[in-house]
Amino acid sequence: MADAGVVDALLRRVEAAADGVDSIDVASGLGVDHQGVVGAVKSLLALGDVIAAELRASKHWELTAEGEEIAEQGSHEARVLAAIPPEGLAQSDLMKLSFGKVGFSKAMSNKWVKVDKTHEGGPRVFRAVESAVDQVKEKLLLVRAGKDQLEEKEKNELKKRKLLSEVTVKSYWISRGSSFSTTVTKQETELTPEMIASGSWKEKNFKPYNFEALGVAPESGHLHPLLKVRTQFRQIFLEMGFTEMPTNNFIESSFWNFDSLFQPQQHPARDQHDTFFLSDPAVAKDFPPQYLERVRKVHSEGGYGSQGARMLYKLAQQEEFTPVKYFSIDRVFRNETLDATHLAEFHQIEGVVADRGLTLGDLMGVLKQFFTKLGITKLRFKPAYNPYTEPSMEVFSYHEGLKKWVEVGNSGVFRPEMLLPMGLPEDVSVIAWGLSLERPTMIKYGINNIRELVGHKVNLQMVYDNPICRLD
Repeated sequence: MADAGVVDALLRRVEAAADGVDSIDVASGLGVDHQGVVGAVKSLLALGDVIAAELRASKHWELTAEGEEIAEQGSHEARVLAAIPPEGLAQSDLMKLSFGKVGFSKAMSNKWVKVDKTHEGGPRVFRAVESAVDQVKEKLLLVRAGKDQLEEKEKNELKKRKLLSEVTVKSYWISRGSSFSTTVTKQETELTPEMIASGSWKEKNFKPYNFEALGVAPESGHLHPLLKVRTQFRQIFLEMGFTEMPTNNFIESSFWNFDSLFQPQQHPARDQHDTFFLSDPAVAKDFPPQYLERVRKVHSEGGYGSQGARMLYKLAQQEEFTPVKYFSIDRVFRNETLDATHLAEFHQIEGVVADRGLTLGDLMGVLKQFFTKLGITKLRFKPAYNPYTEPSMEVFSYHEGLKKWVEVGNSGVFRPEMLLPMGLPEDVSVIAWGLSLERPTMIKYGINNIRELVGHKVNLQMVYDNPICRLD
């Protein structure tokens, strides 16, 4: 409840006024802060029709802190002129003054001073006029006095120099309501058993219940945006008829991660600068021997014109080939330099489609459908190189926050050098794509730095405030 003294004084002023009063005038007359009067207005409005209040907004010009200084001491250029003695002043000494740089520039523009660059002691500043009228100070004094005599051009010039600022003031125009009274009785907010027993509730004035008010939200857990988007990604894959691949291992051998994908042993991705390797165990030995030999042969001799590799190998072991669509969402690790869009630990999303007669057009169509379901419609495809796909494409999406195109995925058609050693029929093509979970989440939530989404810099309030993700 607002201060009772302010409420009483406000009611008396409203009673004495014929049409109403302005809350700013009331605050000035009572010598109190305007917010105190606003609090009194809101308290009276909560009581019903005691008063009527109309919110109004007005604009006026105020001096900034620098403007107040100039109104007292003079403009920078006038102080520069006053600081120059008849014999002149070294420009280097003038620039050491707090008002020197700005004042010198303005004084030169006004042709109040001149510079002798040939002076034997270095450039020297002399007066070009004996005296000058400080119009800037005069204009600021007019504004401070409340005399609005300046033209808009003059005000804007002072605003550009950060000497004036336009301020919007909101106030209430207060008038009598249909139930106006100078005596206010506090409304009851709770019906107690004692009131019912004694019957005193009949004489009480109760505050109306607000049935539109929202209750206090119960405390509960909240999902991180990555988990929300991950769930939606999974649902999209399932809607498109994909089957989820098992993602139960963070550690993979170089055979399944590189060799089976027809990735040369001299490829940069195999270097320790790009991939994390374990020292214990240092090697892996459990591989299908016949497939291992075929992969060795295609790497060393040629002969044909991740997790995904394991599943395709299992597919090839079936007696009769059947078209499939696989996906996985798993955490991966890369020895990456950290910046606004890269982390050393992130989520990799993979999609794989195996069928007869698939082409690059099928891949682009699936990608278009997939990203449209994510709510990402601005897409670009750029030719790229992958050891295991040909042709290959990088997928870019426009990030509204960063105002640039950001790579969101990689894609391509798996090479026969990868597929045929597995035992897949020669007429079967496999299209595939991969993307991170983090970058589409950043685009969807308008996050510009990936470190604000993952890691120790995450703002937990952001997790609390963000609603359930709906990729529409």
